[in-house]
Amino acid sequence: MTDKLDQKEMKVIVFQLMDMEYAINVDIVQSIERVLSITRVPKTPAYVKGVINLRGIVTPIVDLRERFGLVSTEMDDHTRIIIVTLEDYEVGLIVDAANDVLDIPLDSIEPQPEVVGSIESDFVSGVAKVGKHLLVMLNLDTVLEPVKRVTADEY
Repeated sequence: MTDKLDQKEMKVIVFQLMDMEYAINVDIVQSIERVLSITRVPKTPAYVKGVINLRGIVTPIVDLRERFGLVSTEMDDHTRIIIVTLEDYEVGLIVDAANDVLDIPLDSIEPQPEVVGSIESDFVSGVAKVGKHLLVMLNLDTVLEPVKRVTADEY
């Protein structure tokens, strides 16, 4: 019975950047951390803020605001680092706030709209309407592709 339920819903972590809510599948999230001391790494893109030592694992940190070309702000008490695992590497994502864990019905996820002036359309896998929420579903493979190359070469 649980298998049927799992096929109809996806559990996601909802986080905020500026006034938009985004979602990523909870299966790839290892932890959500307060901002830690970040060590800058030379010759990396500006949106790669550096690395942290998280429980003995050196983890690159990406500022999603900068990655998406949004206005940068100072980190505050709400800022979080979401640690995700993709394939064989971990990456931390700096977000304005980690809001919630939601179950999204799969039939509420629509293909990404063609919107001019929004974040690169390759970064979006779809949009989910859940109650009053409109969640942008991220394609982290695309968002983090350059980080994956740096991680493989540098660490």
